[in-house]
Amino acid sequence: MSLEHDIKQEKFQNEHQKAAINILYTGSWLYTINASWLKKFGITPEQFNVLRILRGSHPKTMMLTEITQRMLDKSSNCTRLVEKLRQKGLVNRQLCENNRRQVDISITGKGLQLLRKIDADTPDWSPAIEKLSKAEAKELNQMLDKLRE
Repeated sequence: MSLEHDIKQEKFQNEHQKAAINILYTGSWLYTINASWLKKFGITPEQFNVLRILRGSHPKTMMLTEITQRMLDKSSNCTRLVEKLRQKGLVNRQLCENNRRQVDISITGKGLQLLRKIDADTPDWSPAIEKLSKAEAKELNQMLDKLRE
C-alpha cells in the first residue's frame, strides 16, 4: 500500500516531508506488529529492548544510565521498565557494594531463557522486512544511518 492510501493524504509539501512522514508511519506500523507479537511472551517492546541490552552485557551488570543510553526509545522510563522486569523474575537489581547510590542490574537465567524462546520464534514482522532484498536492506540501513549523522 502507498503512504497516500494508508493515511488518506494525497499531497505533501515535498518529497522530503513525505519521506519523513513515511519513516514515522512505517516505524509505528512495525512497532505495532512487534508489540502484538511480543504480547504472547508477556512483555512489551520496551521491556524486550532492556532484556536484549542486558543479555549483550551478560554476565557483566549494568547501571540504569548505561541501559537508558542504549535503548531504542530514549523517552522510556527505564526505572519503571526494570522494576516490572524484576517483578517478573527476568532481571536482578542489586545495590553496588562500592557505591550505595548505584544500582547494578543484570539479566536472570529466567530472562535469558525467555530471550532464547523469543529468538526461536520467528517474529510476525519478519516477512514484511524480508520483502526487501539483502542489498535493499543494506541500502535502507545506510540511508537511515545517513539521516542521523
